[in-house]
Amino acid sequence: MIDREQVRKVAHLARLELTPEEEEKFTTQLGSILDYFEQLSELDVSNVPPTTRAIDVSNVTRPDELQPYRDREAILQSSPQQEGEFFKVPKILNEE
Repeated sequence: MIDREQVRKVAHLARLELTPEEEEKFTTQLGSILDYFEQLSELDVSNVPPTTRAIDVSNVTRPDELQPYRDREAILQSSPQQEGEFFKVPKILNEE
């Protein structure tokens, strides 16, 4: 069971200012939550595989397909600098 002093300590660590009424309310609520976890810990889950979701989900995106952009010149014209068919960017690697 959690007591009021533990609620104050957690609130202090979380930099929360609680009124005495809030401390009492959270003590009761957190106590109920911890009681529920105690009930869960009594369950036999030795034959239950670990999961990250309650239901199975799958990726619904389409596969990537490489396609040339139709208006390449428009993209190149919008860049600050270009060199031939390519964007010109500042050098960022050291020559070491």
